[in-house]
Amino acid sequence: MTMSDERSPSATHADDARVNVRRTYDVRSDDDLLTVRHAVRAATVECAFGLVDQTRVVTAASELARNAYVHGKGGTLIVELLTRRGGSGIRLVIQDDGPGIPDLGAALTDGWTTGNGLGHGLGGARRLMDEFHVETRPGAGTTVTAVRWTNR
Repeated sequence: MTMSDERSPSATHADDARVNVRRTYDVRSDDDLLTVRHAVRAATVECAFGLVDQTRVVTAASELARNAYVHGKGGTLIVELLTRRGGSGIRLVIQDDGPGIPDLGAALTDGWTTGNGLGHGLGGARRLMDEFHVETRPGAGTTVTAVRWTNR
């Protein structure tokens, strides 16, 4: 199952942006979750995001990484610093080899959870970013790609 969402009418597709920097992080332990938060915060500063947008991106990254760790049994986060005409952005690609998401529509609904959380993780991350794409298949893992731009 695949789902894409571009909240901003001026959002450009990933192939319209230039990747300037690409960094990869393992997401296999609680310590890795902390490393991801710090790395994404530093990347948002490099991209010249304001404090509010820094917080949005770090929160989304944290939720996505935690989902990969808890539900996907670990994974990898790729952080890409992007440029396009008039601004910069950040792309987060989180991939896991877990069981996949059996019902993506339900997983994006607030309050739906398979664990002990509040059920705001995936849907919350989607609302915090300008572009959001999920590819998942039962038994084949999940890949989430999320982009936030400095200029919308």
